[in-house]
Amino acid sequence: MNFHSSFFKKYLKKKESTLFRDAFGNLHFIKRFLIFTFGCISYNRYNGFNQLHLEGTEYIKDLPDKKVLFVSNHQTYFADVFAMFHVFCSVKNGFINTIKNPIYLLNPKVNLYYVAAKETMNQGFLTKLFTYSGGITVKRTWREGKKKVNRSVDISEITRMGIAINDGWLITFPQGTTEAFAPGRRGIVHVIRKYSPIVVPIVIDGFQKAYDKKGIRIKKKGVLQKMKFKEPIQLDLKNDTTDSIMEKIMDAIEQSPKYRKDNF
Repeated sequence: MNFHSSFFKKYLKKKESTLFRDAFGNLHFIKRFLIFTFGCISYNRYNGFNQLHLEGTEYIKDLPDKKVLFVSNHQTYFADVFAMFHVFCSVKNGFINTIKNPIYLLNPKVNLYYVAAKETMNQGFLTKLFTYSGGITVKRTWREGKKKVNRSVDISEITRMGIAINDGWLITFPQGTTEAFAPGRRGIVHVIRKYSPIVVPIVIDGFQKAYDKKGIRIKKKGVLQKMKFKEPIQLDLKNDTTDSIMEKIMDAIEQSPKYRKDNF
C-alpha cells in the first residue's frame, strides 16, 4: 500500500501544467482553438433560439484557480458541459450571470476539465476532440453499454481526477447518468477525501427538454435552460461519514428524494 501511495505521489508531481501544455500534456493553443470553435458553434443554443438563465455565478468569481470540484446533476451527455464551458469562460472574463458577451471565447479557461464515461468519449473523431478540450474519461463501475457490471473503482482514474483538480477546476456528475434522481456514486467521495477540493454544487434544468440524450440534436427551440450555482458545500472530512458526504452532495444538487415532484 505504501508503494502505491508513493508511486501516485511521484506520478502527481510529474503531472504539472506548463505555459504551453496542461497537466496531461495537451497543448494549450489547441485547447483554446477547440473551446473557441465549439463555443461559436454552440452559442445560439444558449443565447439564441434557446436561452440560458444563470444564477449564482457570483459564488464562483473569486474561487481559486485550482483545487475546485463542481458537482452537478446531468441531463445530456454534452449540452450540459458545453454550457458550463461558456459560463466558466464568461466568469473568468469578469461577466456575472450572463453569457451575452461571447468575446470571452477569445480568452477561455484552459485548466477546466470534466469527467465523462470512456465508452461515450470513444465513439468517434468528434468525441475525441471533445476529450482533448478537457475530458477525463472513466469506466462506469456499474454498467458497460447495455450490460450491468460490478467492477471496483480504478485507482488510476481517481489519480487522473486528482491531477485535474490540482491543475484547475473539475466538473463531475456524481450520478454518472442522465436519469433524474439516480443514486450518487460513492467514488466521488473518495476523490474529495483524497484531494480536499472546494466542492461547489450546480443545479441544471431544461437541457433534457431541448436536446436529445447526447445533447447534440435539437429537439425543441424556445426552451429556457437554467443553471444555478450554490455556495460551496461545507464538509468535515475528518468526521463526516461517506454516506453523510454523499447525502450532502445529492441534497445540494437537488437530486435527493425530497426533491422528487411525486414525493408527497
